[in-house]
Amino acid sequence: MYFLDASIARQIVQRTMKIIGHNINVMNNHGVILGSGDRHRVGEIHEGALLAISQKRTVEISTKNTGTLQGVKPGINLPLHYKGDIIGVIGITGEPETLRNYGELLKMTAELIVEQANTLEQAQWHYRQKEELIIELIKSEGPFTSHQRNWASQLNIDLDIPRVVALIKIQNDEEETTANSMLKQVLHLLENPSRGNLVAMTSMTELVILKPAFLDGKTWDPELESERIDQLLARLPAILVSRMKISLGHFFPAVEDLNRSYQTAIETLVIGQQIRPEQNKYLYEDYSLSVLLSALKDSWRGKELLSPYQALLTADKNGQLVKTLSAYLQHFGDLQLCANSLFIHRNTLRYRLDKIQRVTGVNIDQLDGLLQLYIGQVVASTQFSPSK
Repeated sequence: MYFLDASIARQIVQRTMKIIGHNINVMNNHGVILGSGDRHRVGEIHEGALLAISQKRTVEISTKNTGTLQGVKPGINLPLHYKGDIIGVIGITGEPETLRNYGELLKMTAELIVEQANTLEQAQWHYRQKEELIIELIKSEGPFTSHQRNWASQLNIDLDIPRVVALIKIQNDEEETTANSMLKQVLHLLENPSRGNLVAMTSMTELVILKPAFLDGKTWDPELESERIDQLLARLPAILVSRMKISLGHFFPAVEDLNRSYQTAIETLVIGQQIRPEQNKYLYEDYSLSVLLSALKDSWRGKELLSPYQALLTADKNGQLVKTLSAYLQHFGDLQLCANSLFIHRNTLRYRLDKIQRVTGVNIDQLDGLLQLYIGQVVASTQFSPSK
């Protein structure tokens, strides 16, 4: 059964008193006045309402019989119904003869307000439940529990649809409320049309999206996902896009691996902002090695891998050797292509490479040595932002 509350009662009073110039009282199903044009009456028991509830009919009270009931004034009291139940009473103060034409109209108005409020409340409840489920899914590991499946079923969510996790974050340069307002604009676009997206706000400035992984219905296609992100950005105001960062995690075929996809989305966002702070779109596929190696940076293994490259960074005051190594790695050790890209002679390149070997203690003519410097470069890129 629906229970009338003070908030809805006040809303009924405010809206119905605009229709007629009479005081309105709204009572719950126990006859307690919840809302009234006369605020001093709120909280009192209205015997006319109790009579209307017990007899399940409209009760008219004239000036002549006010003395027989306590806490009442002349007027009409009409039971309010919702889904077949009497949930309260609306009372109109005045002589019944002058109010009869208004009574049913106000009763219908009040019942419509109740219905709209309940519909909104149910929608909000559904949304809150969906958000809570999404957050639980991305934070729990292993197969979905029977509780999670039942919960999803009640919300008409199919957990067996393969999904990938995306994150949207608004840079909080101004008021947090402004960032939150911007985030709600994005949320609206993601849900209208929804295309099966499951969206939840994880903070005032962050959205998590569980996207169906197969946009063409058959395969996981990161390039197609990238195009869809571009389409979303094109629909947004420029000021919003300038403050927004989007990351797309890795797709894992097992439907219960949403937590892993979520973790890769988080790491991709962090690494992407460090390596390419000027961009606003980061896909795991573009940063996969950096993301995977980022877990090593604080371990002894990571420090050992980084050590030779760190020695190069320390010794290379003008950045010439680091730039040379990057070009050498980019051209897979091809001396001529590397020299051409740097606009230097091959002998100059050879001299620089020899110096790199002396500084790092690594033989770059061997795969292990070259690989260690490359991994060191990748790990270092996750520690130092180019913008700093």
